[in-house]
Amino acid sequence: MGGHAQYQNEIYLQGLADRTPPFTTDNTRLADVAGATMDPGAFGYVAGGAGSGATTRANRDAFDRWRIVPRVLTDATERDLSVTVLGTSMPAPVLLAPVGVQSIVHPDGELATARAAAALDVPIVLSTASSFPLEDVAAVAGPRWFQLYWPNEPDVCVSLLRRAEDAGYTTLVVTLDTWTLAWRPRDLDRAYLPFLRATGVANAFTDPAFLAGLAKSPEEDQAMAILRWVSLFTGTDKRWEQLPFLREHWDGPIVLKGIQHVADARRAADAGIDGIVVSNHGGRQVDGAVGSLEMLPEIVAAVGDRMEILFDSGVRTGADVLKALALGAKAVLLGRPYVYGLGLAGEEGVRHVVRGLLADLDLTLGLAGYRSPAELTPAALRG
Repeated sequence: MGGHAQYQNEIYLQGLADRTPPFTTDNTRLADVAGATMDPGAFGYVAGGAGSGATTRANRDAFDRWRIVPRVLTDATERDLSVTVLGTSMPAPVLLAPVGVQSIVHPDGELATARAAAALDVPIVLSTASSFPLEDVAAVAGPRWFQLYWPNEPDVCVSLLRRAEDAGYTTLVVTLDTWTLAWRPRDLDRAYLPFLRATGVANAFTDPAFLAGLAKSPEEDQAMAILRWVSLFTGTDKRWEQLPFLREHWDGPIVLKGIQHVADARRAADAGIDGIVVSNHGGRQVDGAVGSLEMLPEIVAAVGDRMEILFDSGVRTGADVLKALALGAKAVLLGRPYVYGLGLAGEEGVRHVVRGLLADLDLTLGLAGYRSPAELTPAALRG
């Protein structure tokens, strides 16, 4: 049996002592479980999508349209899920997606997530909108990438990039689809935006270039600091012609997150970008958009030989991960499920969700007749 699948045995053995997992092992039920206990505003912020939620539903529908066709007698007893993506070795093709303001669901926020991921050697992608400074998260993290919300002042951007490199973040993930917030009814109905309460602004409020633009410190004049944050991190869509600026100030791999169109994937490849994340931000930005998995095969066919293709949006189960890998993704980013785990049980909750997903992937891979992600091709599926 694969190593990750041992979590299944561990759970069953714990049952002999009448101990059960901290909460459900079914990631498709996590939202309902978390919604019953989390603060309504925080839960709505995590669970909600743009507009009617059509894109969030489209993400799940896209997974359901593909079915696994298992093979047998393939000697899949022993499996190896390990991969290397853009120079980062990982025990399975799974990273924790960048999710900001995690302290709204648990006081330890990104620190708890980083500790849980480090214990499993699973890479995290830390959001610019972290509740804690990137250096503090790095101190407790294992493998780590940094996600950039591209600020509107070059000096602040350069400062953030230098800090991330100095703190050991190896890959830059630039989110392109959230230069302004979509119409999000669940948040609007509660008038709930954490940033206006100075949550998720820790990286800015500890950045020397950001602070240099303030007459008073954030402690002395929080309202003015928040206004400066809003002006720097929202409202301006960037252009392809600006990408060389990032390459000039970042030495490691660069990944563009939020690619949905084949033409954009080709343009990223032409620009020499190292990788992309095929993503619609989990349905949080454009209502009525195409499900991300629907676009993955076309994008892989167009640029899969020129860059690393990663995937997120709608991933819940081991079967979901297998499908994305079979369609050409090198790795997937897990988002909402681990945040629900954080809200339900802090660090232990994140660890439970991630271990469960890896065990599910390990078992599903073996039962489908495969020994490693490298063996997966579109032939493993039927659409």
